[in-house]
Amino acid sequence: MPTLKQPVRGIAAALFVMVVALVLISLFDFPTFAGWVSYYLMCAIPAALVIGVFWHAGQPAFIASRRQPLRGLLFLLLALVAAVVVALVYVVTIGAGTTPPTPPLVQAIIVSVVVTFWLTIIWQGWPFTKIKNKLVGGTALLVAAYVLAIAVFVVCFDFAFLEGSPLYHADQDPGGLFNGWSAVAFLVTTVAVMFLTLHFDLWPLTRFEKLMKQPVLGAVWTVAVFALTAVVYLLGTGAFGQDAPVYLVTVPIPFIFGSILMLNTFEGSLFASFKQPLKGVLATVGAIVIGLVLSLVYRLLAPVLTADLPSGAPTYDLEVWLASALLAVTFPLLAFHADFFTLWPIGDREPAEREPAEQS
Repeated sequence: MPTLKQPVRGIAAALFVMVVALVLISLFDFPTFAGWVSYYLMCAIPAALVIGVFWHAGQPAFIASRRQPLRGLLFLLLALVAAVVVALVYVVTIGAGTTPPTPPLVQAIIVSVVVTFWLTIIWQGWPFTKIKNKLVGGTALLVAAYVLAIAVFVVCFDFAFLEGSPLYHADQDPGGLFNGWSAVAFLVTTVAVMFLTLHFDLWPLTRFEKLMKQPVLGAVWTVAVFALTAVVYLLGTGAFGQDAPVYLVTVPIPFIFGSILMLNTFEGSLFASFKQPLKGVLATVGAIVIGLVLSLVYRLLAPVLTADLPSGAPTYDLEVWLASALLAVTFPLLAFHADFFTLWPIGDREPAEREPAEQS
């Protein structure tokens, strides 16, 4: 089909993926959807980030050299196979062999997604970019992301708040420093703040040439992200008094969802003609509006697609459903479509827009 131009291409692609996501969600009851389905798809995200961000869909070369849609299908298969391995390893280790996935297991996987975002985007793959063989470098990065994620999970997460409920399993509770919901909400907010900085193209850091090389950039960017995250998180859960799960689906998750559409699906086209910092301000507002509107649409569709779920404590079923629908299902499908399939069949990216396939 003819190649559509942005932003029409992005709008069409977003609608296409969201329809696919909503149909997929409708196939499962709440326990299955919030359990195995969302858990498995989240297991695929770290591999997808390595393929799309670190390898720029240029590795493995025998896949990158194929035409669409075979190219996209092979990348998707690679990510899904990696997800099977990760899902099983996490069930046996973090999950202590308990099935279906429990809250500690699901939150441990969320941590792996967050950490992979840090390594692939904030640190731009450093120091794994020093490995000459890109295939080996990306694989090493992925392994390192899981090692670091498990360390973060063990040190930071505590699930004592589940004691006395069927969801609590003592052998899955690392007894870390923070309430599990609080920890996961804070960490997901770091990803939202990371996207905020991407809307600004790292302005004003770009004004300082010495800061724009790794590992200095990674260190400065990390400090800035964590500082801003602390402010946003404390405002949301402190000043505005939101419970962590409610805050999660009203602040960082909608913004991340809107940002992935703005930056990846729309390819930054909506405000490309503006200069920083105005471009960043407009893109941020756009991501907020898009994210909140689509989050509301998903929330309204929950009773139709799955069930009429209770909101708030003690189970936060609606919040879990919304987080799963937006970030565990629609988000990875958007990433797969943009990075693996280059938006095919909506309109394949023009050759000049693609990253060349790298050779090992």
